[in-house]
Amino acid sequence: MDNQELFITKRDGKQEPFSIDKIKQAISKAFLSTSSFSTDDMMTNILSRMNIHSGMSVEEIQNQVEVALMAEHYYAVAKSFMLYRQKHTEDRQIRNKLNFMIDYCDAANPASGSKFDANANVEQKNIATLIGELPKAEFIRLNRKLLTDRIKDMFGKELADKYINCLQQHFIYKNDETNLANYCASITMYPWLLGGTTSIGGNSSKPTNLKSFCGGFINMVFIVSSMLSGACATPEFLMYLDYFIRLEYGNDYYNDSSKVVDLSLKHRTLDKVITDCFEQIVYSINQPTGARNFQAVFWNISYYDRYYFESLFGNFVFPDGSKPQWSSLDWLQRRFMKWFNKERTRTVLTFPVETMALLSEKGDVKDKEYGDFTAEMYSEGHSFFTYMSDNADSLSSCCRLRNEIQDNGFSYTLGAGGVSTGSKSVLTINLNRCIQYAARCHRPYLDFLAEIIDLVHKVQLAYNENLKQLQRKGMLPLFDSGYININRQYLTVGVNGLVEGAEYLGIPIKDCPEYLTYVQNVLGLVETYNKRYRTKEVMFNCEMIPAENVGVKHAKWDKEDGYFVPRDCYNSYFYVVEDDSLNILDKFRLHGREYIQHLTGGSALHANLDEHLSKQQYRQILRVAAKEGCNYFTFNIPNTICNDCGHIDKRYLKECPECGSKNVDYLTRVIGYMKRVSNFSAGRQKEAARRFYGQAKEL
Repeated sequence: MDNQELFITKRDGKQEPFSIDKIKQAISKAFLSTSSFSTDDMMTNILSRMNIHSGMSVEEIQNQVEVALMAEHYYAVAKSFMLYRQKHTEDRQIRNKLNFMIDYCDAANPASGSKFDANANVEQKNIATLIGELPKAEFIRLNRKLLTDRIKDMFGKELADKYINCLQQHFIYKNDETNLANYCASITMYPWLLGGTTSIGGNSSKPTNLKSFCGGFINMVFIVSSMLSGACATPEFLMYLDYFIRLEYGNDYYNDSSKVVDLSLKHRTLDKVITDCFEQIVYSINQPTGARNFQAVFWNISYYDRYYFESLFGNFVFPDGSKPQWSSLDWLQRRFMKWFNKERTRTVLTFPVETMALLSEKGDVKDKEYGDFTAEMYSEGHSFFTYMSDNADSLSSCCRLRNEIQDNGFSYTLGAGGVSTGSKSVLTINLNRCIQYAARCHRPYLDFLAEIIDLVHKVQLAYNENLKQLQRKGMLPLFDSGYININRQYLTVGVNGLVEGAEYLGIPIKDCPEYLTYVQNVLGLVETYNKRYRTKEVMFNCEMIPAENVGVKHAKWDKEDGYFVPRDCYNSYFYVVEDDSLNILDKFRLHGREYIQHLTGGSALHANLDEHLSKQQYRQILRVAAKEGCNYFTFNIPNTICNDCGHIDKRYLKECPECGSKNVDYLTRVIGYMKRVSNFSAGRQKEAARRFYGQAKEL
């Protein structure tokens, strides 16, 4: 056995030169533990049965030692070696966990302390968050075992080994591998309207009035979210709330909202009753929950213009036979947005993530009134997403995830509405590494990417089979009860490092034929395989993932392995986030229809500005978005939070206007949702500091 130029892979993934002396020492110790000795001849015979090659893992080598000892009939020695190995494994795991506990407790914030899936949504370190972090490594091993076993059954051991190798070499990344649950969902609430939460393990009955709706909705969202690893979107939320308000106060309640309707000593007006409902729901859901590692529920809601609403819910019927009413819903949507915008000056409220759904037509918003209202809300400092489409065949939620809606029909037995969609699983390709690796191997990068993309689809099919198995075992009540339709959920191919890959190739990151061709070739290749693997039961889409956590990881891993890495966090946009040469209009063009046409799972434009624009300016940008075909975007103007007096100002300031303190923090989007910058991970804080914030005069 020649140990020249051989490298082994350690447990942390790093490689080191192979040493035969270490194997000899381990074997000798095993013999001594049984009160015997190994001679040179015995050692030679044992080692001759081993076949060591470069890249082999420590575990694989130890497995060969055990097999060799058994083959030479040293059974007691083999047993001793196994026990010694097991004890060292347990000791190593305990040491690693103790070291992690110390590092986590000393970290600046929970996101920086987290070793896996860092999340700015966890605001405070405490014993609950620590307990949630400790088992993550075991969950990763469990998930990989479950998935590789399924891959072996479906496609063979070679593909399973290739999957693990691609994970370890960071060509691909399995999102939310620390969780057994499927990813995210835009649910229909109709089953809850019919039967409460009993079908999903709760004990509350169906809502019958406004009060029970508010309390029951909170419970329902917490239960649903506990069975998801990602976001829970409730696109029907305000429509249902409007329904229960109308049941109690009449279909035209909005015409007299100042009327006193409360017989208690408080003598509340109807408007106050409604805003109290808002307060109860929003503040309850923004509380951390043990079921989500002490983070708040990732909750999304949608607003609609009239045409979008009519297209989605024109055929909807409530259980009592009544239909949604646009006039009252219109009023309620506007009231909620106004209330929520003002409430964010009182305290940090992360959720819900709001999406305004607008239909476009002939280079503008079809519903001009809602176009004006959207611009008005942006000008007043409200931070929400806008989803713009030329037809209501899709809905965006979960910070960017776009999902095609298969139909707008409703099943009144299961309550499976057309909005019941989402993503089962996300498997992300590190495009920058793939492109550079192909160059190292003197291969066309599209050929290598095709190989990786094909692998990703097969792995996702294996994941889908495991999910179906869980459903057959009764472990997925959200599917069984109709909150989610498994056949309407997508298997998502995520992409990250698109811009960085182009930079390596020397392609200018701007609206030009060379860059457009590159984008269309790469993303078009993914869509080709999405269509190839699509069946009646399995659908794929492609998303430029938010990469809150993995954008930093990809940059770190690639830098360690000697790849070209232009920044410490890979972009989640079609442009370089720190580029000060692009104006807002350039960025909307780079997120226009020609660039996003193959991103069937969505992307998001974050227009970073240093001050709020006027209503007229925002209104013009909506026209630009419609003309360019930019379908999902938001505006980020950091809000200033005073750490001394607690004052929140929607402007980007260097000192507190209330007390004059310069001890300020900023509230902005880490990617999809708003948090204090101080809660970002260390890597994300660096990325936030590099963001270029445009000025109004650029328009």
